[in-house]
Amino acid sequence: MGKLNVNLCGIELSNPVIPASGTFGYGYEYAELYDINQLGTFSFKGTTKDPRFGNPTPRIAECTGGMINAVGLQNPGVEKVISEELPKLKKCFHKPVMANVSGFSVEDYACTCRLLDQQEQVGWLEVNVSCPNVHGGGMSFGTSPAAAAEVTRAVKAVTTKPVIIKLSPNVTDIVSIAKACEDAGADGISLINTMLGMRIDLRTKKPVIANTMGGFSGPAIFPVALRMVYQVANAVSIPVVGMGGVSSAEDVIEMMLAGATAVEVGAANLINPYTCQEIIEALPGVMDKYNIESLQQIIGGTK
Repeated sequence: MGKLNVNLCGIELSNPVIPASGTFGYGYEYAELYDINQLGTFSFKGTTKDPRFGNPTPRIAECTGGMINAVGLQNPGVEKVISEELPKLKKCFHKPVMANVSGFSVEDYACTCRLLDQQEQVGWLEVNVSCPNVHGGGMSFGTSPAAAAEVTRAVKAVTTKPVIIKLSPNVTDIVSIAKACEDAGADGISLINTMLGMRIDLRTKKPVIANTMGGFSGPAIFPVALRMVYQVANAVSIPVVGMGGVSSAEDVIEMMLAGATAVEVGAANLINPYTCQEIIEALPGVMDKYNIESLQQIIGGTK
């Protein structure tokens, strides 16, 4: 059987499959369905410094080839994640977990990352710079190389564990932002976050989602995600975590050939909660089909 293990920022994973943040809760919910220790790891629900109720409903709209969501980072805040969620997770998941962090100021990011960095269970900090900069007119930190670099430097200054910066695809030059994060000390890059989309209800003549627009995800965005992963992986020397429309073992291998060290699975988990388990089980057969002996060895195989 082919070797599924990969090394992400110095930490060994038994396989490259990682449920994406926002689609896997804090893990223990899925542990009721199957042994989640089969996963390489998972990225837990986006966590902010303070509790957030999230956006008004409706928050989700179906569309061809995917879905649109505007949940709004609903979470209990970092202190409750540490005191309540992580102890529950520890009972069912015995590997390092990826902590996904969001913020609305540089200080927010630094504070939340500093606290999560101190938790034994946390292996990596995945820092989502797609949040609006409340001190910069509401534009996302991830749309500016300088702002993304500022967040990266602030987080690196207060942490000891690998920092992976999660980038937004809603930009004209993803490479310049990724390189700015690398230059600021990032240990890895993950991409892509959701694209921006909307739907209109023909009966009411109004947007389906209360927030008007939301994050578009699902199989339809896979070619865009693959292109951006390829561009970034060829421009930086740090590991890339690929995501965006991944729903099969073939998609995982395609992402890795484009340059991804590990691959996150998002919207597919909401359609079929066993998706990640099924992908992991299917990987050996797909590897045999395409004469792949080791996943670590195919990373960036298109070069």
